[in-house]
Amino acid sequence: MIVPSRKLENVASPKPTKPKLWAAKKAAAKRKFKVYPSAYANAWAAKQYKAAGGGWTGPDNRVKRKR
Repeated sequence: MIVPSRKLENVASPKPTKPKLWAAKKAAAKRKFKVYPSAYANAWAAKQYKAAGGGWTGPDNRVKRKR
């Protein structure tokens, strides 16, 4: 079954507060992992970025679980 994709228009995504640091951590993830982009590589890059003092600005776009 083919599920049509939903377009997210006018939805801002979180931006890094330190773009140069985020670029460096993303580049390190590309060197460390064979497959990039991947969930593991992005999670590792985000964890390294946060540990180095980076943060995010903008709306929270995490998936919310229904209760």
